[in-house]
This record gives sequence, structure tokens and C-alpha cells, in this order.
Amino acid sequence: MIHDTDTREKVGLLRADTPASADLVHFNNAGAALPPEPVVERMVRHLRREAAIGGYEAADEAHDEIEACYAAIAELVGAGADEIALTDSATRSWLSVFTALPWREGDRILTAAPEYSSNIIAMRSAARERGATVEVVPSTPDGDIDLNALTTMLDDRVRLVAVTHAPTNGGLVQPVEKIGAVVADSPALYLVDACQSAGQIPLDLAAIGADALTATGRKYLRAPRGTGFLAVRRGVLDRLTPAHLDLHSAWLDDDRLRLRGDARRFELFERGVAAVLGLGQAVRYYRDVGPNWAHDYLTALAEHLRRTLDDIPGVTVTDIGARRSGIVTFQAGGVAAGELAARLKARGCNVSVSAAASTPWDMEQRRLDALVRASVHYYNTPDEVARFGAEVAAALR
Repeated sequence: MIHDTDTREKVGLLRADTPASADLVHFNNAGAALPPEPVVERMVRHLRREAAIGGYEAADEAHDEIEACYAAIAELVGAGADEIALTDSATRSWLSVFTALPWREGDRILTAAPEYSSNIIAMRSAARERGATVEVVPSTPDGDIDLNALTTMLDDRVRLVAVTHAPTNGGLVQPVEKIGAVVADSPALYLVDACQSAGQIPLDLAAIGADALTATGRKYLRAPRGTGFLAVRRGVLDRLTPAHLDLHSAWLDDDRLRLRGDARRFELFERGVAAVLGLGQAVRYYRDVGPNWAHDYLTALAEHLRRTLDDIPGVTVTDIGARRSGIVTFQAGGVAAGELAARLKARGCNVSVSAAASTPWDMEQRRLDALVRASVHYYNTPDEVARFGAEVAAALR
């Protein structure tokens, strides 16, 4: 797929919308992708409008487009517009749902070994302060969550099953639809962290069976930093009371507190309107690119990158999972991950370092320290993979 003529032409057009790709090999898309020009232009245009007429006035002008952002995200994840809330990050989105649960002593939280550290910290905090317990479901030899073990561990005391769809390291894509089918027969709330999957893997809230799904804009959606969203299934809203409320998310009725009846109960009044408009533009751009095509292309490109790295003496690809994402992690014997990443950056190749602290349980289980993380996108090319492989080999000499 990655070498056929139609694909090369399409990627060429996408790269034309991404000027930095002419000189830079940007394989740090799991950190922050390069935004396309239409996203940048939309944000700048709004900022100029704020300067010309005022922030509130510019927001009023953009009201209909802001509302359309909710509809676009709803279409992206197979939800209703009333089930969408906008935030400033994936972590804020995840915490908004997690802290809205009515935790009680004896509650159990089930999660997986490759869980992200920020989520782990919140779980451990709930365990310490509310008397809950955090339990890690074993993994299969492939690295996926063990569905049989999950089935055995579920009981009426499980308040939450929290899973990261595509963990920040290791290439793994968790079988979230199968997990959802198992959790569906229990009273637990099922929370999916789609921080790394939104924009690279087609999402459908109903097919996944999730009660809530959280994501960021800056990664595979190619939206600006400081954007995120969450989708909360309509049927579970009444089980969730946000920890933070203001005049946007609630109101007083004869001194009685009333929450909004939609997912916007998780929002606060103030936000960067230009960033919201950039997020909406990015979601529409992704829709026009084609989520299925984007997934197939970048997944194939990531496999091509893994094979290329496997052929370099001294390099070990450390990815796991029966199904893999566009995130590729590796080690190079004799060169620390941070040092290799710095050498590659000096050669015009952006990567990041996935430290043990980001996914502590998984890294400890696999006896791994820091890894180099190279994450491809649909605007990257096989030629860039070849250049990257050559630069890795040169950096190791």
C-alpha cells in the first residue's frame, strides 16, 4: 500500500499542507504532530479577529462554528453532540471522568499493565484517600490484556475498568471492543483513554462499548496543543458529578445546585477559542483525509519502519501486541535513548524518549529502561523511513 502511485500522490498533497515535512523527518507524532496549514490559518484568523473586535465579540461571531466542533467530534467517535465535552488535554478529560465517580471504600479499579503514569497516579490517589484498590489485569504473551483474567476478576465491587487503547510506548493496540463486551455484563464503568488512538485508529463509542472515552487534539488529530475532548455516554451522565463546576456547567435554582443535562457539565466557561476552532478544523481535515485510509497507511508505514530498524545491527525493536499502532519503540546497544534521540534531532529527525516513568508497570515487567519512540503519521513517507534508518545507523557509528 505504501508504495502504490495513488497513495504517493495523496501523501504528496498532504505534505503540501505540511510545509515542515519538506526538510524535517517528524517521527514524534505521538508527542505532537505537525498541524496542517488549514488548522494554523483558522487559529491565526481568529486571533486576529480577537485583536480587531475583542475576545467575547469574536467568540460570539464564531458561535455556530464552535457548535459545529461538537458535531464533528461526535461524528468522529460515533456519539451524539450532547455527549461531547471540550477540555484542554487528554489528561484533563480523563481526570474529569475519573474524579466524577462516587468512590466508596472497598471499590475496585481494574486496569492493564501498559497504563499511563498520570492515570496510575490518579488511581493510586483514589485508593489512598477513598479506600479503593487498584488491580492490574494480567497480559497475554502478546502483551494484550488477558480477557479470561478480566472476566474472572470482575465482580460487583469493580467500580471502574480503565484501559489505554494505544499505550504511549510499545506499539500495542488493546482489544478495546472485546474488553467492552466483557465489561458490559458488569456494573463497572468502562473508561477508554484514546489519547494516542484518536486520529490514527477509527473510533466508535458504541462498538467499543465504552461508557466514556477521552482524547487529546495535539497528537494524531494534528490539532493545536491545549485541546482535548471527552465523550460520555448519555446513559451514565447521572452517575457522574464533576469535581469542578462553574456557571457554565451548573447553576443555582433557589439555592439548589443543578448540573447541565449534557456532557458539557465537564466544561468550564473559560477556554482558548482559537484552539477550539483549530481542533474543529483538524477533526474535519482528518475526516476528509479518511480515517480508514489514514489507519491503513500509517500502520503499514510503521511496520515498514520496524523492519528497517530490525535490519540495523545493534538495534532492538521492543514493540508488543497482536495488533500494533503507528508508535515504534526501540533500543540501540551502547547508546542511551536520550543521547540517540539528541543525535537524531541534530540530523533533522524528530523522535522522543519513552521513559520508564511514563508506563512504569509495563516497563518494569519487561525490564526496560528508556526507549527511543519513533511515531509515524499519514504525511510521512517510505523515503523518510529509509532516511531515518540511515541516520540511526550513522548515529550509532
